[in-house]
Amino acid sequence: MTPECERVLDQLDGPLPPDLASHAAGCADCRALLEGFQVLAPPASAPPPVLINDARLEQTRRQSLTELAAHPKPTPWWKEVAVLLAAYLGVGVLGLLWVGRHGMMLNSASPLAVVLVALLIVVGVGGGAMVAMAPRQRAWPFTLVAVGALVVALAQLSGRSGVQVRPFLAGTLGCMGAEVVLSVVPLALALVLLCRSAFQPVRALAAGLSSAGVSLLILHVHCPDGSAGHLMLGHVLPWFVLAGVAVFIRSRLPSRSFAP
Repeated sequence: MTPECERVLDQLDGPLPPDLASHAAGCADCRALLEGFQVLAPPASAPPPVLINDARLEQTRRQSLTELAAHPKPTPWWKEVAVLLAAYLGVGVLGLLWVGRHGMMLNSASPLAVVLVALLIVVGVGGGAMVAMAPRQRAWPFTLVAVGALVVALAQLSGRSGVQVRPFLAGTLGCMGAEVVLSVVPLALALVLLCRSAFQPVRALAAGLSSAGVSLLILHVHCPDGSAGHLMLGHVLPWFVLAGVAVFIRSRLPSRSFAP
């Protein structure tokens, strides 16, 4: 067997180049090999025809027209932000009344520090809602959301009073539980609204930080414990965990629309 015959053998599953085709035409061994391969090779089969169900197609068309007639225009995105912020406000007021049965403003840090950190959290809550719902910016950078969350966390720690009023474990677990309970309604509403667009992890993260930021604000003004360990484990850590839970749950929920 010549080297050309070996090349023909290597290319049996495709068309031969001109030089090998001319060789095979004058080589008895290659002709026999090609004829045998053509006999053994399965014939190319055409793909099965696609059957169209006219009745199902008409049903889908009618459903689409019915939905378009019922909702001819999409809901403006700012209305969703307004609904979300209104829910935040309601939960914030009710939550502060609930945890403040024996006193609302128990943070013993300097009034200026309390106000500045509270304003920063409010800005984060509103900004997170905008990032989560605004459609114009399709791909918010993760760095923007992460840096914003880090700034809020550092502000919490830097503006602390340093006072430890309650036992560390009891106080930390109490704040953890309160933050989770107060975040259920805002987080659930944010997830429902997020399902009206395609899943984007950064938007879900911003929504989680924003919705859990309501309880973070309540604890900031109410909690009398201001040690670094308590604030980190009882306030900041649950805030981050709830944001991660929001991303996880949203990734498992179906999207009602795949618009950006």
